[in-house]
Amino acid sequence: MTTSLSPWPYPRLIAHRGGGRLAPENTLAGMRAGFEHGYRMFEYDVKLSKDDVLILLHDDDLDRTTNGQGPAAARTYAELAALDAGAWHSPAFAGARIPTLQEVARYTIEQGIASNVEIKPCPGREMETGTAVALAVRELWRDAPVPPLLSSFSEAALTAAHVAAPQIPRALLVEKIPTDWRDRLVQHDCAGLNVNQKDVTPALVQSVHAAGYRLAAWTVNDPARARQLLDWGVDAIFTDELAAIRPDA
Repeated sequence: MTTSLSPWPYPRLIAHRGGGRLAPENTLAGMRAGFEHGYRMFEYDVKLSKDDVLILLHDDDLDRTTNGQGPAAARTYAELAALDAGAWHSPAFAGARIPTLQEVARYTIEQGIASNVEIKPCPGREMETGTAVALAVRELWRDAPVPPLLSSFSEAALTAAHVAAPQIPRALLVEKIPTDWRDRLVQHDCAGLNVNQKDVTPALVQSVHAAGYRLAAWTVNDPARARQLLDWGVDAIFTDELAAIRPDA
């Protein structure tokens, strides 16, 4: 017997890290680029600064996406905000800053954009980051019509988020699909499973839906594969190719 599916008030196409390849990741500039290309849902990575400000950054270190060096966890928000987070991508984005979650909440709510907030803790800060993100999301999106979807590779962070704000929907993010994925989704009271697109088959879509959960696939950059996955019934795909894979195309 098929179980009723968890609610899913989100678009089918999600811009990976805000602007995909169009703009520097995890910046407001990137999100504006994604919005201009028709995207109405962004995925972005959130972690804590040294002084416990929630900021957007994927890597543990600053080297790849800013003009800073070393671990982000060693820097205060004031130090992080002074960095250039755009010039690495292209000169047009020089001067882009690392935004706070509060700034991103304000922008996305004003524009009617949905969010997948990936909890991306610095090493050793899994529980406190999960708690901080969940509490902040609950407060910042308190009056928003659609709450963000929280996700994480860190099950410790998901556990903490569940305890802190159980009403905020969650998805388990996995590198490889575990054999006990159903048990883990139950454990964290998740709405969905976010998996590598390479692992998706029609049978997996059917199994996840039959169990009552939603399935999202990352990171899909081939338009033909995107169409195939959506035709199979995948609930959402994350993509970097915002120019080639367009909403409602």
